[in-house]
Amino acid sequence: MKNTVYVKLNQITELTHKDVVLKDVAQVYCDDQNIMNKCNAMKVMTVKLDKKRRYIISALDVTRKLIQMDPTLEVSHVGEVDFIIAYKPPSPPSYIWEWSKTVFVCAVCFFGAAFAIMTFNNDVNVTDVFGEVYRLVMGYESGGFTVLEVSYSVGLAVGIIGFFNHFASIKLNTDPTPLEVEMRLYEDNISKTLIAEDGREETKIDIT
Repeated sequence: MKNTVYVKLNQITELTHKDVVLKDVAQVYCDDQNIMNKCNAMKVMTVKLDKKRRYIISALDVTRKLIQMDPTLEVSHVGEVDFIIAYKPPSPPSYIWEWSKTVFVCAVCFFGAAFAIMTFNNDVNVTDVFGEVYRLVMGYESGGFTVLEVSYSVGLAVGIIGFFNHFASIKLNTDPTPLEVEMRLYEDNISKTLIAEDGREETKIDIT
């Protein structure tokens, strides 16, 4: 009697241990709990090199190993065709380095954004525009700093917070932020490129 096993492979999984089993890289379902436990515990690979590296593995290799383990299995893949195991050797956390990187990135973002805003304001001559608007509305020249500058500054900050959907650790709604969307797209593109490059290296054809 054939037992159907459903396997949903993750596109990329980061691990710090060398012995990789199926439950580390996939979700497995089978009506028979014992078979599901056996499949979850099946070894997919063993990392031999003790250095940070990505490994590209095909779903066919997983299918082959499952059938070798139990010939009565019928494997159905509902996830990725190829997947990535990103091995990172275990190491103690370096809080000083992590905080240093965080401070550096925050400083670059802050001063970069401030410079961009200042150059934009200078290009469109915001000061003269506000002065002219104030004169048209109030009927006389502004004496310097007015409510227009205050509302512009507050509105700019509120607009940035609203657009990025973040204020400290608080999210304004459950939608992903634009930054999270872009990071997800970037990670997906990296994974697809790695898989495509690996497939290209394995199927090189001399056409000369």
